[in-house]
Amino acid sequence: MINMDLVARTRGSKKCTLDQLNLGLDRLGTAGRVTCPFFSFAGGSHSSPRVRIGHARIMSLSAVVQPVRIVSLRATAVAALRRGSKPTRVRAATRPTVPIAMASSTLAENPLASWSFGRKPSGDAPDLPKWSSITPDHVKPAIMAAVDKVNAEIDAIETAFTESTPSSWSDLMDPLERLSEELSRPWGVVSHLKGVRDSEALRAAYDECQPAVVTASLRVGQSRPVYDALVALTKNEDAWGTLTDAQKRAVECEVRDAQLSGVALDGAQKDRYNEIAKELSELSTKFSNNVLDATKAFAHTCVDKSEVDGLPDSALEQAAQTAKTKGGHENATSADGPWMFTLDAPSYMAVRSHAKNRALREKVYRAYLARASEHFAPFVDDADAKAKFSKNGAGDNAPLIERILALREEKASLLGYDTFAEVSMAKKMATLDRAESLLEDIRAKARPAAERELEEIRAFAAEQGAAEATSGLMQWDVGFWSERLREAKYELKEEDLRPYFQLPAVIDGMFELAGELFGIKVEAADGDVEVWHPDVRFFRVIDAATNQPRAYFYLDPYTRPSEKRGGAWMDDVVGRSSAMAPTDSGAVRLPCAHMVCNGTPPVGDKPSLMTHNEVTTLFHEFGHALQHMLTTESCGPVAGINQVDWDAVELPSQFMENWCYDKKVLRKIGKHFETSEPLPDDLYEKLVASKNFGSGTRYLRQCHFAMTDLELHARYKPGAGADAVFATERKIAEKTMIMPSIDEDRFLCGFGHIFAGGYSAGYYSYLWAEVLSADAFGAFEEAGLDDDAKVAETGKRFADTVLALGGGIAPLDVFTRFRGREPAVDALLRHNGLVPVAAA
Repeated sequence: MINMDLVARTRGSKKCTLDQLNLGLDRLGTAGRVTCPFFSFAGGSHSSPRVRIGHARIMSLSAVVQPVRIVSLRATAVAALRRGSKPTRVRAATRPTVPIAMASSTLAENPLASWSFGRKPSGDAPDLPKWSSITPDHVKPAIMAAVDKVNAEIDAIETAFTESTPSSWSDLMDPLERLSEELSRPWGVVSHLKGVRDSEALRAAYDECQPAVVTASLRVGQSRPVYDALVALTKNEDAWGTLTDAQKRAVECEVRDAQLSGVALDGAQKDRYNEIAKELSELSTKFSNNVLDATKAFAHTCVDKSEVDGLPDSALEQAAQTAKTKGGHENATSADGPWMFTLDAPSYMAVRSHAKNRALREKVYRAYLARASEHFAPFVDDADAKAKFSKNGAGDNAPLIERILALREEKASLLGYDTFAEVSMAKKMATLDRAESLLEDIRAKARPAAERELEEIRAFAAEQGAAEATSGLMQWDVGFWSERLREAKYELKEEDLRPYFQLPAVIDGMFELAGELFGIKVEAADGDVEVWHPDVRFFRVIDAATNQPRAYFYLDPYTRPSEKRGGAWMDDVVGRSSAMAPTDSGAVRLPCAHMVCNGTPPVGDKPSLMTHNEVTTLFHEFGHALQHMLTTESCGPVAGINQVDWDAVELPSQFMENWCYDKKVLRKIGKHFETSEPLPDDLYEKLVASKNFGSGTRYLRQCHFAMTDLELHARYKPGAGADAVFATERKIAEKTMIMPSIDEDRFLCGFGHIFAGGYSAGYYSYLWAEVLSADAFGAFEEAGLDDDAKVAETGKRFADTVLALGGGIAPLDVFTRFRGREPAVDALLRHNGLVPVAAA
């Protein structure tokens, strides 16, 4: 997932939270593991389902406030961050300005304010944020100084553009790119820390600065002199002819994004637009905080061994460790307890899939679907938490959903669109009709399969003498009996695989695969730069042909529920750019990314032992990072993931997931943590055979999320109260769910992808991009996966197109250059067993 929570809060995902995805599993009457569009776990933030990017953001001042950061240079104050501000020239005059002479020395010592965004010469180590040195006290001085600087610089730029219209790229776009970095980079650091090292002090600093950031973003995004200069450049034939194709697309995207940011509005309409943008940004942050607070507030402790019967050793070890760290039970052990379970993804999924204790399964299921709603109070003990998550409590996201939808509809009207879905589609490959047509096509093929899957689960539970089979399986039973059926059908338990997927070996094998496909080497560079937590790793990406650095990235692999939001995502720290090249080199600034997962942490002397879903998630986020890092485009506004249409951005991430079922790759990453024995052939064959188990249910679930999203943003009319939103979802569920939802189901109150991330009227992108990624992997299948030379040749072609060209070329053209034709849905349906495979 690309992180979507970052600024608007991201990334995102694309942003992906496991939350959203797994969760729907039992509701749909499902059979399989959860996969997240963002991260392949199953869920997203995100996040996601198979992720997600949890967001990529490119320097757009206009996007400085949003989590999803795939934005244009000045772009989308609207879409990316719902900026809020006053009319063009009204800004921070409402707050006292720190005298520059007084503040300069203090700012020079502030690790956030003094970061030079990758432009400072620093020897062998790259110029990156001093993560561990930054404290909440640094945030306000640094961000407010950046806001003042941006306001002063945009004034100067507007004056210059008014006196003389720039007619070259260097005179127009380079200054705007540098301007955008002044605020988007430090604010991105703060947003990232809020996602991985949250605290009350950091939240307070973030919330205090956010209005000024939104206002400054709008100030730039709605600059009429800048917009007029961009339009003039497109009409100046001589000047336009000197630009590269990538530069032309960058300018065209900036013009479009400025229009979507309300640049054409005047007077009362602009004032109202900015008020809406500011409120939407605040609501997005509040929505995310409520979900995180609910997740943190829940804990259930078991003291009797019989209460945890069926749970694998890995889950018991983690539950005992949680009892120590969160519950204060210093003597807790996996053998004797006590064991504490939470709504954090690894804990929740273990209970849902393995706990024989039906009451425990029911409790965590109900609590998960009630998060951030009025129905969550019974699941917490703390009096303040009970009040917060009661009817009309501050933690109930239902009123926020209704308000968000109403504001988005009003914003669309101000921009001249009939619906917010049309606003969203203005920046995507698909149209509303084409997106809904794809969803209905997949839904129609997935539903019969999902119905068969549920009946098979019910029959199996009855055969096993399950008491609940007599009265009828409930939603919290389906995941448990689905896992038992999978184990019986394929003689494969998820825990049988876990000892072979130790994180260090998985990482090494993943890097080796990237080297074979894309001609790179990945080297550990721990200690070269500061990190935000001791678990975080740092790596250097080297070009194998030249032995020169191409990029850098961080990896934050483990769950930390007390301070880190759920899901998995990738985001950029800095992007490739010639305009932002270090001052001691006239070349280019190298990109840097961070990949964040919520995988199973090490316990005792054991390394992190991963489920296959967690492995797939890691590969997914690495795919996002590769597109950011291996771009060869040096035009910053369209380098890497910048300006890649949202419904195409998941292509590289979902493409990488396919390799998690390739035998050669699994032999590299699957090594027993004690004996180093490679994954046995029989386990590999069982894993592949079980790959499509529950495919119908998984795809029906994704259709439910995506169809609900489009319905709410294309046809739903706010104003009837929050209950109408849930009624709308239940209506869609008649086509997309096999089992009815429970009355207190408030899944939408935790659906951060569309209410706090960048997937509003865009969740369909996961399936749209999966068509692209399946077809792309089909090229490797056609070349022959056993032919190393042809795989390498095809990998180079993929690297030279999909990974290299970034947003400088329209995504459909990029895909056609790689594949030699437009994409087809056949490979997706074939890979997932939704259509018969033709006989050889």
